[in-house]
Amino acid sequence: MKMIIILLLGYLLGSIPSGVWIGRLFFQKDIRKYGSGNSGTTNTFRVLGKTAGVSVLIMDILKGTLATSLPLLLHSDLPKLWVGLAAILGHTFPIFANFKGGKAVATSAGMLLGYSPLFFVYSAAIFAIFLLITSTVSLSSMISAVLITLSTFILPFIAPMILPEFDWLLSVLAICITAFIFYRHKDNIKRIKDGTENRVPFGLRKDDKKKSEK
Repeated sequence: MKMIIILLLGYLLGSIPSGVWIGRLFFQKDIRKYGSGNSGTTNTFRVLGKTAGVSVLIMDILKGTLATSLPLLLHSDLPKLWVGLAAILGHTFPIFANFKGGKAVATSAGMLLGYSPLFFVYSAAIFAIFLLITSTVSLSSMISAVLITLSTFILPFIAPMILPEFDWLLSVLAICITAFIFYRHKDNIKRIKDGTENRVPFGLRKDDKKKSEK
């Protein structure tokens, strides 16, 4: 029963719709009616601005981190990653926002932070590098998810200081989350192929879209 309660708490933490609540409270907007219609960090940046975007990013990461830490905080033997996964499902299908949520990237990062802070830093560095190279959040998220998944198999053997031991549960969840991230980005993939995907205003390819429009 205790394990079920912890998993439920993890889901409820993940279900906190940061973008929706911040949009309604401070901007009187339902972010799901603007931009991509997504309630996650990227659309928040695009629709509500930097301050709101950073706030949602931090909140979404912390949801995953706190949920993953619940077994430790509540003295349970339940694997941390299961509760982190519950938070990811809550973020994607939030009960507090009619089950219409984000794409799970930030909350997945929060799960990694709760699981292994050093591996989180490593993963965040991968994302940052590809964001600078591509200037595209969606593409960077998908590439990073693949590389992070591969890293769960490789790092324990070549860089144990980052990931000390192979954890089959981490690798299996990484594969599942990566597949889910690709599924949630199916519209973005189409826009990337068409050359119409939005780019951030920094990085090596920030001006590509502007040039194509001239």
